[in-house]
Amino acid sequence: MGQPDRRQTGRARAGRVQAGEGELMAIFVTGDVHGGAEYGSSRFSSKSWPDGRTLSRDDVVVVAGDFGFVWDGSNTDRYWLDWFESKPWTTCFVDGNHENHRMLAELPETEWNGGRVHVARPHVLHLMRGEVFDIAGTTVLAMGGAASHDREWRKEGKSWWPEEMPSETEMERCRRNLDAAGWKVDYVVTHEAPADLAGDLCWECNRPFEDDPLQNFLGEIDRRLDFKTWFFGHYHDDEWRDGRHRLIYRDIVPVGVRREDEDREPVG
Repeated sequence: MGQPDRRQTGRARAGRVQAGEGELMAIFVTGDVHGGAEYGSSRFSSKSWPDGRTLSRDDVVVVAGDFGFVWDGSNTDRYWLDWFESKPWTTCFVDGNHENHRMLAELPETEWNGGRVHVARPHVLHLMRGEVFDIAGTTVLAMGGAASHDREWRKEGKSWWPEEMPSETEMERCRRNLDAAGWKVDYVVTHEAPADLAGDLCWECNRPFEDDPLQNFLGEIDRRLDFKTWFFGHYHDDEWRDGRHRLIYRDIVPVGVRREDEDREPVG
């Protein structure tokens, strides 16, 4: 077997955080996988992502929305959820707009690292909206949801669900959880972007900008919250929008990555 890629090894080390008793654990973030083999298996395979072979159950990979493998309860769903469960790490995801939100809501609910999750498999977890998680001393705000720009081509209850947009109750719960955290976390993972960024991205992607309640709510959070890096998906690209906001898609990056780190070397 060949030697591991030094860049990959360096990124794995950069993603590791203290986990008590001198041990280290890693947190990574990636973007939309859309419930498809071309997104799921290829991106997380050992060939594409050799770092994955070095991880353990204490290590966490967070998908920034549009996970899509809790879709219709089919054999395909079960196959892929079992496939993720077979990986050595713990897979977590915030929900995007392309999810079966009613099926997610029916999953068993429990507490994990200080926040509420839905359990798809013992190590495949949906991070519920507005929850703050303390993962070995690293705090992460999770806030799923987004409006579908392709809703007119989708069918309610089959490929689109109105629950894709957070309710006022969910947004208020997020505020309360941030009150408890002193409006300070290490990292934020969402599917949608804050309003200012969303407006620019919609223009660049030739999508209509709705200036919707979630974008505005995330804009409020962005202005008030003390954080290091905000990761978000939805716009199918990989780039830093500024020094603190990282649009994530196919890349798998450690949460501690900085813009200057990625400017020096490719990530993926």
